[in-house]
Amino acid sequence: MKNLYENHKAPYSLPSGEGWGGAFNTIFNESITQYHLTDDVDAEIHNPYPLKSIEYYLFLKNWIDTVQWHLEDIIRNPDIDPVAALKLKRRIDQSNQERTDLVELIDSYFLYRYKEVEVQATANINTESPAWAIDRLSILALKIYHMQQETGRAGATSEHTAQCSQKLTILLEQQKDLTTAIDTLLDDIANGRKYMKVYKQMKMYNDPALNPVLYAKK
Repeated sequence: MKNLYENHKAPYSLPSGEGWGGAFNTIFNESITQYHLTDDVDAEIHNPYPLKSIEYYLFLKNWIDTVQWHLEDIIRNPDIDPVAALKLKRRIDQSNQERTDLVELIDSYFLYRYKEVEVQATANINTESPAWAIDRLSILALKIYHMQQETGRAGATSEHTAQCSQKLTILLEQQKDLTTAIDTLLDDIANGRKYMKVYKQMKMYNDPALNPVLYAKK
């Protein structure tokens, strides 16, 4: 695939002392915290990182995830106006495309970063690329934030609070495991024990040339 990130020449300022996964979690939490200052799906993003740096794209990725999380809440309102729901569905479709584009851009960063690594003869490929694992980590940060909110929700029953507390414990363990797995994967790639091979997500429903409902109208 075309290396999109090669054109940006952004600084390699990650990872910090907390490691790759820890740095990702920190950025995601910053994005989630900023969004919930207004809790408004139309709020303007204030990305604190240098334009076109990897941190900038990670923050943007989670911001899009966070907005979409709340759009998905809104569209599930049983009293929503059908016209408004259709408009919202279109917005969610566009958001999904933007999320996919950013994942591919983030993968392009790692391809560029490790392009000179000598791959070992016994190296193998991972089941998913680094950026798709990072995508799952971003969503996991959102699950943790909102589950934490549920554990302290006013008016909730004690049973609800206990169930959410149990779920939160599992989510936090999952975050720890996924963070470690991402660190291990990136270390393996950096040392030639694994190699990257990524494919563009060939979504068909957004493409007028591939969606039969769309091309039938031509």
